[in-house]
Amino acid sequence: MLEVDNVSKRYGDVVALEGMTFSVHAGEMFGFVGSNGAGKTTTMRIALGVLAADAGEVRWNGAPLDLDARRRIGYMPEERGLYPKMRVAAQLAYLGELHGMSRARAADAAELWTGRLGLSERRDEEVQKLSLGNQQRVQLAAALVHDPEVLVLDEPFSGLDPVAVEVMSEVLRDRCAAGVPVVFTSHQLDLVERLCDRVGIVRDGRMVACGTVAELRDAGPARLVVDGPDGGGAWARDLPGVRVVGVDRDRTTLELTDGTDDQAVLRAAVAAGPVREFRRLRPTLTELFHNVVTEEPVA
Repeated sequence: MLEVDNVSKRYGDVVALEGMTFSVHAGEMFGFVGSNGAGKTTTMRIALGVLAADAGEVRWNGAPLDLDARRRIGYMPEERGLYPKMRVAAQLAYLGELHGMSRARAADAAELWTGRLGLSERRDEEVQKLSLGNQQRVQLAAALVHDPEVLVLDEPFSGLDPVAVEVMSEVLRDRCAAGVPVVFTSHQLDLVERLCDRVGIVRDGRMVACGTVAELRDAGPARLVVDGPDGGGAWARDLPGVRVVGVDRDRTTLELTDGTDDQAVLRAAVAAGPVREFRRLRPTLTELFHNVVTEEPVA
């Protein structure tokens, strides 16, 4: 398990991180999301030892991360960190050797991952001559070549076409199935919602929401969609604990306070006329994210 425990970082009066805490378990895919400048990349750089935390600790399997443990992490930075004039396979093999692999094993790993990521025909090309999407694939191969025990990926899907997204998604699922914890940042929240076991939403350097997608979607006030009684939602306006938040012809969206009985709302709707639809409205991760990050800044 990878644990980020109460990590804080300041730059003068600027708070980059304040008590950042989360964990990623074996075989779990964790989506780490937030607006630009929220603290995601700073957290990753502290975990990798690129930056030092002012307070708190990052642990791997219960022990503080040291240099030896960090060598077993596969890291993919948002800014590409490849040698542009090196050829793909030679570069991957070289990076594998830097992680302590033998020359033969590193060459085999380079061949494996270029094949898995659809780069077989690009193995002998210079990285700088590849498309941005293929450079992104090489960057992921560089994070995987030494068979890491944990993956930390910063915007791995940026610039990829739909086919490449599916290839990369399948690779990450396979790594999770092998027991590898995977944590990645992304602004593509539909992908995060589809791929991740749990999601953490960061705002102003703090974790403000964390859980499974289902848990996050079920948090907050309950909303109902009722399609049936006409009258612009007038039938629901005087119901206790109920607020009309939207009307579209005969479809009314309601927000219920805690403890309000949705069956009482259903009975009121049926009494007002035929009901064609009555269902719980669960927000998408994108809607949740928007609601969380547009709240008043954390004091």
